[in-house]
Amino acid sequence: MKALPFPCIRPVPEHAAEVAALPYDVFDRAEAAAYVAGHPLSFLNIDRPETQFDPEHDMYAPEVYARGAELLRERIEDGTFVEDKNLAYYIYQLAWEGRVQTGIACVCAVDDYEQGVIKRHELTREDKERDRIEHIEALGCQTGPIFLTYRDQPVLNMIVGAAKTSTPLYDFTDEAGVRQTVWEVARRDAVDALHAMLGQIPCAYIADGHHRAASAVKVAQRMREQAKAEGTYTGKEPFNYFLSVLFPASQLTILPYNRVVADRNGLDTHELLEALSGTGFGIIEATGPVEPSERGVFGMFTDGTWYELHGDMRDAVSAVASLDVSILQDHILAPILGIDDPRTDPRISFVGGIRGTDELEARAGKNGIAFTLCATGIDQLLTIADAGEVMPPKSTWFEPKLRSGLFIHRIAK
Repeated sequence: MKALPFPCIRPVPEHAAEVAALPYDVFDRAEAAAYVAGHPLSFLNIDRPETQFDPEHDMYAPEVYARGAELLRERIEDGTFVEDKNLAYYIYQLAWEGRVQTGIACVCAVDDYEQGVIKRHELTREDKERDRIEHIEALGCQTGPIFLTYRDQPVLNMIVGAAKTSTPLYDFTDEAGVRQTVWEVARRDAVDALHAMLGQIPCAYIADGHHRAASAVKVAQRMREQAKAEGTYTGKEPFNYFLSVLFPASQLTILPYNRVVADRNGLDTHELLEALSGTGFGIIEATGPVEPSERGVFGMFTDGTWYELHGDMRDAVSAVASLDVSILQDHILAPILGIDDPRTDPRISFVGGIRGTDELEARAGKNGIAFTLCATGIDQLLTIADAGEVMPPKSTWFEPKLRSGLFIHRIAK
């Protein structure tokens, strides 16, 4: 695959900790506005520029995206960010709760995405793509790195390890307790070594950032068409690449992505349990919260009580159908609770496993239902992507999250 060094817009070291922000899509509008109110340098101000307007203002209006571009210009002019002209890779390490994952920040080829060298496992929504397309076009930059993974390459790991022996560019612990460390790799021999080894990776997989990737590709396609119409297209333009961080698969941590349904679809608790028994689930009343650690086991909380469900449907006809999120959807959510399309049904919400069971119980309340699942395995993700299949929405929650604002890729002036 083609993964290149790039000239990076990045915060100066003394402001890196203040700038680094969680991805734009982990906040709702009110949460984003509340956060930026106390964090004026946070990149979330730029990533979610509607926070600069009244809550009633159309968050997708042209002037909102224009404000994001203006804020980025201001941060460059006031010295918060620097435009580093070096063609460099960046080693990006996240250490959290005793686990360490180390990736390579680079730009990956749009061609590789289009040709299936960069593999996907989720569908995207047009409205979410449109938001990031408008954001990229207004700023002339890609600001949120795509989280990619690849099957481990021992020699590449050795080169990355050698790069980590130098003095870090950034080294701080964020509000979530994640230690963020970044090394710049700009020396020509080191850049060439990384470039050569990255070129030997046969394929990569989108772990997180399907919408950001799809949006970056669609912007590139538009800009290609325009450049070709003007007779200026060379194929070397920055828009032919998108901002990424590549991590070896063995280092990644996937947490469960739990579900809450707002009601029991007209069933009382007894009727619900009978319906579950009728679909082949074994049911055990639990003495407290159920957090499954093996596939085919589910927790269910409703009407103040936790239950342990056993439903390992071994007759699944595909890798996707054997996922716990699929078993839950196909055997409970759709036939019993009437959630036919979890991507659009307002009755269902999704809660990342980093949040505890207390939040699940609170969301379920008296009349709703919370479900806990075993985390999807990285091996399952790779298998499904290799097969060209698509997971149900919200199948994986990667933790820790990559921070936005540490690396920015300019694609247009």
